[in-house]
Amino acid sequence: MGKNRPDVFILNTIGYFTTGCVAFFCLTPFILILSASFSQEQAILRDGFSILPRNFSLDAYATVFEKPEIIGRAYLVTTFLTITGTLMGLLITSMTGYVLQRKDFEWRNRFSFMFYFTTLFSGGLVPYYILMIRYLRLKDSYLALLLPLLFNVFNLIIMKSYMSGIPIAFTEAAIIDGCGDFSIYFKIMLPLSKPVLATVGLFIALTYWNDWYSSMLYINDESKYTLQYFLYERINNIEAYKKIIAQSGGQFGSIIELPTQTLRMALTVVVTGPIVLAYPFAQKYFVKGITIGAIKG
Repeated sequence: MGKNRPDVFILNTIGYFTTGCVAFFCLTPFILILSASFSQEQAILRDGFSILPRNFSLDAYATVFEKPEIIGRAYLVTTFLTITGTLMGLLITSMTGYVLQRKDFEWRNRFSFMFYFTTLFSGGLVPYYILMIRYLRLKDSYLALLLPLLFNVFNLIIMKSYMSGIPIAFTEAAIIDGCGDFSIYFKIMLPLSKPVLATVGLFIALTYWNDWYSSMLYINDESKYTLQYFLYERINNIEAYKKIIAQSGGQFGSIIELPTQTLRMALTVVVTGPIVLAYPFAQKYFVKGITIGAIKG
């Protein structure tokens, strides 16, 4: 009976309408990007962006995939780093969070302080670069792309906060049954921490997928470029080519016309597509995991 009341119907209608409008405004930029990626460069420059493609063209995607073996290799490098880094990062973060939330760990406050201290102060880029290149000798190494993003204190805080909310009775019962620390961690804490694992895993995966800065600092071998840095280099090369044309008075402008605006949009679609498709699989855990730290009754 309650659902058929007029006030409930009006409230639901307003809620659905408001949510639909917000969702539409959130999706509009992505629709414009997708539309522009299938438009002609001159049409975009002349008429601007639109919901539907202007003068449908695949020139931007033809430029992106001009050498499919190169971009395919960049995809493999980024996918490998994302999967490996996410799994290793979750293991390290969850293990650290589990240890720091144990009240019987005598040094947990000291270690917690050392972790949190690094969020306030850092050595800076130059000492960090010297450490990676001169002492660790990670120049042109996949480890240079993997190790810097493997652990994040913010993710540790989320993980520790969630695990602290798991009743200690589970741990005590496991100890009575003869379980060791690793058995408790793998058989009890991890299964009960699926929401936070999905949330932190998504954060780590996005960090690896969107990383281009590490490649710029440590990688000279083009075969080891990540997808983001490869596309960043591609745009810079096109911009440099157009500057050469402009400085030469347009002498080479009739030889080749390279898209710029539509290329940016196509690159955005190529880069964000896989990670956007992966998001729905973690969505059911994401909302629950991201609310960690809220006030509990």
